Order: sequence, then C-alpha cells, then structure tokens
Amino acid sequence: MSSLAALLLLAGGIVLVVGGAELFFDGLLSVAARLRLSAFVLTVVVSGFELENLAAGIAADLKGLPNAAAGTFLGGTTFLALAVSGLAATVRPIRAALPPAVLAWTAAAPFPLLVLGLDGRLSRLDGAALVLWFGVAITGIARSGRALVGPELGGKRRFALVRLLAGLGLLSGGGELLGEGLRRAVVHLGVSETLLGNTAVAATVEAEEVTRVAVPARRGRGDVALGNILGTIAHFAAFNAGVIALVRPLELDRASKGLHLPAAAGATVVLVWLVARGQGLGRRQGIFLLGLYAAYVACSIVVATV
Repeated sequence: MSSLAALLLLAGGIVLVVGGAELFFDGLLSVAARLRLSAFVLTVVVSGFELENLAAGIAADLKGLPNAAAGTFLGGTTFLALAVSGLAATVRPIRAALPPAVLAWTAAAPFPLLVLGLDGRLSRLDGAALVLWFGVAITGIARSGRALVGPELGGKRRFALVRLLAGLGLLSGGGELLGEGLRRAVVHLGVSETLLGNTAVAATVEAEEVTRVAVPARRGRGDVALGNILGTIAHFAAFNAGVIALVRPLELDRASKGLHLPAAAGATVVLVWLVARGQGLGRRQGIFLLGLYAAYVACSIVVATV
C-alpha cells in the first residue's frame, strides 16, 4: 500500500508541475510584457525564491540536523547545475546566447559559500555576509541580462499576474506531492543525514524545476529556461545558505566540507562553461551533465559508507 501511495503521489505531482509550469511561463511572459521588463530578468529574480527549499533547510537545522540542512542548498545547487540542466537539455535542447557577464556572475555566486564553509562552520556572521553577497550577485546577473529579448509568442495578457501566481502555486503544490512520493520511495533505505540531505531531499524538493526549465526551452525561450537555473543557483548558494545560517549556525561534517561544498561550486562552473562554449545546452551536453551527477551521487554514497 505504501508503494502504491508513493506512485500515486508521484503521478499527481507530475500532472500538477507540468500544468503549473505552462501557466507560470504564460503568466511570466505576460507580466514581463506589461512591465516592459526582460523575461530573463524577471525569471532570475522571481523563480529563484524556492520557499519550500528554504523551509526544508530551516526545519532540518532547527531539528539538529545541520548537514541535512546544508544539503538543501549544497546538494540543491549541484542538482540544479547537473541533473536539472542535463535532464531538461536531454528532453529539449536549450538554445540561448547569454552575455558573458551573466555567466561570470553565476560562476562566482557559490564561491563565497565555498570559502566561508571550508573551516567546517557557517556562523551567523557568515550568514549575514552571504545574504549581502546574494544582493550583489543577483543584481549583477539581472543587470547583465536586461538586454536579452526573446521572440514574441503571443497569447493572452489579461490576468497576467494571477496566472503567474497560480502557476507558482501549482508548481509548489505539485512539487510537494512529488517530493513526498519520492521521500516515501527512498526512506526505507536508511541513509545518513548528509547523504539524504544532499541527494534525496535536494532532488525531491527541486524535482519540479526540470519542467520549469523544459517548458520555456520547448517554446523557444532558452534564455528564460537558463534564467530559472542561474537565478536559483544564486538564491541557493547565497540567500538560502545565509538565511539558514542566520537562523542557527551550521557545523559541517567531513562529507559536507570535502565533497558537497566543492561539488556545488564546481558543478556551477561546469554548467557555465558548457553554456558559454555552446551558446546553450544540446542533448550531448545534457547527457554529459547527467553522467556527472550520477558520478556525484555514487561518490556521495561511497563517502557516506566509509
């Protein structure tokens, strides 16, 4: 019965995130057109506020699970850069020529976290510094990409904000169902908090992101697809990490310091390099990124069992 419940939750979550992604994308383009803003900039600023990820991290931290909490932003960043990008590009190639400054700001976004976390602790002072850095980084990404303009896709512009918010609501609700289904499917494995936080929890909380990237790519807006990923990486590696550390300082274990922290920064650099090199991501690059993520998960399992 538990397996059937997990499958039903997964199926329901998939339906909601697909419908939510379509609605969110339509609303996003309409809001951008009404405000005369770049859809890329609006995506970078809006879509990265993953409240479910932040809430999961804070809850784990307050329950005395600091490495599971750190996994929500460390493993979450790696999951976005490798698994989400790779799977979305495999489903539908992502074509977009992003300004070099956008890619440079994104590549730099996780490095203050890397430097501050190498001593094995994220203090409240570190958290405040990361939140301030987030403001700098997200402004840099947004300002660098404000000239990006995609094709006019038409569609209704009435109730644009309502459709955008409704899409976000469906994505959040669908992501919750999807995440609960995945958690039920893996909870019997009995893994460590660090491994669980950086792999299963990070993936389940962010599973709907694949659809949020694939939908605009399918509809000819590769800039918006990549904006979802780049903006969310900056939010995770700076804002979420900072806020969680402000709530309660994090003590990082050997696996978090030695593997998950450098993996988050390294995965972001690899993604940025591939996008810059190919003006987007093709299926071959997507398969390569998925292979890297599989290797990361394998390394995580080995480190957790040593």
